[in-house]
Amino acid sequence: MSEEKSKRRIQAPSVTTIISVSLVLFPLGLLGILFISAKKISDHLKENIGFHVYLNDHSKDEDVEKLQHFLDASNFVRASQYLSKDSAAAEYQKEVGEDFVRFIGYNPLPASFEVQLKADFANPDSIVWIKKQITGFSSVKEFDYQESLVNMINKNINRVALALLVFIALLLLIALALINNTIRLAIYSKRFLIKTMQLVGATGSFIRKPFLIGGIRNGILAGLIANILLWGVVYTAVKKIPDLEQVTDTVMMICLFGIVLVLGVFISGISTFFAVRKYLKVNSEELYY
Repeated sequence: MSEEKSKRRIQAPSVTTIISVSLVLFPLGLLGILFISAKKISDHLKENIGFHVYLNDHSKDEDVEKLQHFLDASNFVRASQYLSKDSAAAEYQKEVGEDFVRFIGYNPLPASFEVQLKADFANPDSIVWIKKQITGFSSVKEFDYQESLVNMINKNINRVALALLVFIALLLLIALALINNTIRLAIYSKRFLIKTMQLVGATGSFIRKPFLIGGIRNGILAGLIANILLWGVVYTAVKKIPDLEQVTDTVMMICLFGIVLVLGVFISGISTFFAVRKYLKVNSEELYY
């Protein structure tokens, strides 16, 4: 067998190996999509967490504007809305259906700011720090937020995130084992070719090179197939349930597809390297066992 024919035989894509690796990468990618969707949902929940800043009745306009500028410039604020005393009274009157101001003779409701936080700051520690910053303004009378709700949301989100990360880690270990075994079996079928090349004087690096090229190529093809399947699942799911589009993140999905492709290449390359090295070291008699 000529050297060129040997290289072509070694580097030829193995359909069985490619399909096996892609089917292992596919569920791993699905779990990644689930993690991204869960992150998107948790961010949405956190961004609906807010607080009220109630102002003193005799606050000066410049003090209110100063607080407004602070909120607008703060990196923890997603949105803020100022509600004057009259606006607060009008909204409450709409809720109760009675003119309570005329009944009691004055408006007891204070002016306030309704503030919504960015997801990264919607946690107990950050809110305590934010409270210290805001209550330092002379115009602020009270800082009010639902502490129990914030604690409950963060606690449940952390539990779900931890469970998903553990599951992803376990699935990754299983994927490594399955892909490694698949590639070892593929290399096993060419063990005599490896030994023949070695016996005619080929060096280890010379023998290993075409195997690595073939392994990396198989990993790329497997990663592409897995990504096409993942894209098909996401596309079909969004078509069937349009609301799912709100929990998909295009940038993170592209990153996930890149990770799946890199994993396919990396695992295939590493497994191929060690499998070939094993048969380079064995004696000719051991090839039959």
